[in-house]
Amino acid sequence: MPADFPPRDGSTRSSGAGAAQVLLTQVTAAHHLPALVWADGGYIGSLVEYCLAALALVLAIVKRSDDMRGFVVLPKRWIVERFFAHLMRSRRLVRDFERSIAGAEAMVYGSMTMPMTRRVARPRPSRA
Repeated sequence: MPADFPPRDGSTRSSGAGAAQVLLTQVTAAHHLPALVWADGGYIGSLVEYCLAALALVLAIVKRSDDMRGFVVLPKRWIVERFFAHLMRSRRLVRDFERSIAGAEAMVYGSMTMPMTRRVARPRPSRA
């Protein structure tokens, strides 16, 4: 994605679409109709309407309450934070050392192998 895209919902002068719109369009095209996407409170605005109208996708905004101070665990945000923690366990992903996107993607796949194999190998409780 080009660096001239704004990080949030706003549009650029040249393309008319924000980085989030481009990313969600690519994800929707690549995967079989995701139904729900959670987003940070900073993505509120026209992105919600765009997702519903153009992509038939529900964008749920996870907001932080105004009366809370300090660190507060928000619903569903811990899932993303846990994913990033698993990635950061691989030392090569802490910094951007890869020369190509394909190399970085391969490192992400390699890094996620450990938690996924642990999930598969975990014994399930019997349903007796």
